[in-house]
Amino acid sequence: MSKENHNFLFNFIAPVYGLFYNKQKNRYREVIHSVADDWKSNGYGSILDVGCGTGALCSALHEAGLSVTGVDPAEKMLAVAKRQPENADIRFLQATALERLPFEDKSFDLSIASYVAHGLQKSERMKLYAEMRRVTKSRVIIYDYNQNRSFLTSFVEWLERGDYFRFIKNPKREMEDCITEMEKCFSEVRVIDVDKRAAWYVCTPR
Repeated sequence: MSKENHNFLFNFIAPVYGLFYNKQKNRYREVIHSVADDWKSNGYGSILDVGCGTGALCSALHEAGLSVTGVDPAEKMLAVAKRQPENADIRFLQATALERLPFEDKSFDLSIASYVAHGLQKSERMKLYAEMRRVTKSRVIIYDYNQNRSFLTSFVEWLERGDYFRFIKNPKREMEDCITEMEKCFSEVRVIDVDKRAAWYVCTPR
């Protein structure tokens, strides 16, 4: 899917995504709660949410005590995010990690992309990983599908014409093999299953 078509699609479906904001946020809360002790013990303070959509994950991260910035290429998704009263202290910007993000190197302690990677082609995923690595000090988190498939997910992803089926073959190896400026992006990729069909791929930038 071209960049223009991708942005058109997500601007078009933004009102529908907005209907599921609270349900998404509650699920994100559960996942974040399970790792909150690790964040607190490491003293992480700031996080960038790449492809933040309607801001549900941003809101849950903010509740967990982090300073949050969200970026998304779809302006109507960002409009939904900004309308939520609890998001008043979250910074939202229209931007994409497939191009250079408007931040200096190592601007954030953490960065996270939730269900973004599988919808991109492999060459685009490499750009995503490399750019997240550039702006992140400590951990890059790719929150996405693991290798456990369901018929419904497979059917929906087939309709969306992303790269889901290739992505789930070996996402950990793909991230380990990411190279930028003639060196690997990450020194370690750790997989934490957070749901039956989802995982956090926790990547340590070099």
